[in-house]
Amino acid sequence: MRTVAMMMAVLALAGCGEGKKVEADKKVAPVVQAQPPQTAATPQWDVLVAGTLPQATSDLAGWLIEHGIISYVVVEDGKDRVLIGPFDSQAEAEAKKAELVEKLTKAKKRNIEPQVIEHRIAQ
Repeated sequence: MRTVAMMMAVLALAGCGEGKKVEADKKVAPVVQAQPPQTAATPQWDVLVAGTLPQATSDLAGWLIEHGIISYVVVEDGKDRVLIGPFDSQAEAEAKKAELVEKLTKAKKRNIEPQVIEHRIAQ
């Protein structure tokens, strides 16, 4: 059922811009300078979505998408981790965690325990 829902969502999004003509502006776009990478002085936060029981990462990420929560997957120590974020403050991350806990409780998913963690910048 999730696979069918996911396929329908992908197909619907793929056809969003179909039939629209977009004409490129013939003027040359101004050169934009790249922003310097974010410094470690401003920490960011993520919500780690982990279960007490082993669960397929794709199932968990699919469930989050079905419930309107955008997540991403990172590989850490050889294990896939599902994260939501990054958030600029710990309070924002805690609010998202509370929203997630509410949705998990409503769906009767008791084996998933989200945690707020500090965002690790990929090196």
